[in-house]
Amino acid sequence: MGVENCRKCGKIYNYVNGPHICPDCRKAQEEDFNKAKEYIRNNPNTTVAAVAEACEIEVGQIRQWLREERLVFGSVEGSDLTCENCGTKILSGRFCEKCKQDVARGLGNAIAKPEAPKPEPKKEFGGNKMRFLK
Repeated sequence: MGVENCRKCGKIYNYVNGPHICPDCRKAQEEDFNKAKEYIRNNPNTTVAAVAEACEIEVGQIRQWLREERLVFGSVEGSDLTCENCGTKILSGRFCEKCKQDVARGLGNAIAKPEAPKPEPKKEFGGNKMRFLK
């Protein structure tokens, strides 16, 4: 726990975790988030610019919530986000579903799976050989 200045208002506060903003600004940001979420719910085919204008929120903040997958638009045209890997239009997040699957598959292949222990061949005792116990 440390003392920091809020990145939005400059006020000094005790930083615990999360974004580097004071509790008052964090509360205001959550209220803005709820306004944006409700607006998108009521207007599913809206755009980022329309939400920003109607809710009086910065476009950058809305895009951040989209990248964090906190907000999801009803149509691809409204979100104006693109996959960071292939450039396909997406609703929220950083990657499209295909790229997410490719990354997951690549990570799954990168991890070496432990091999099952091979059973040792059984020694056959046969023939007429004499054995001694010590």
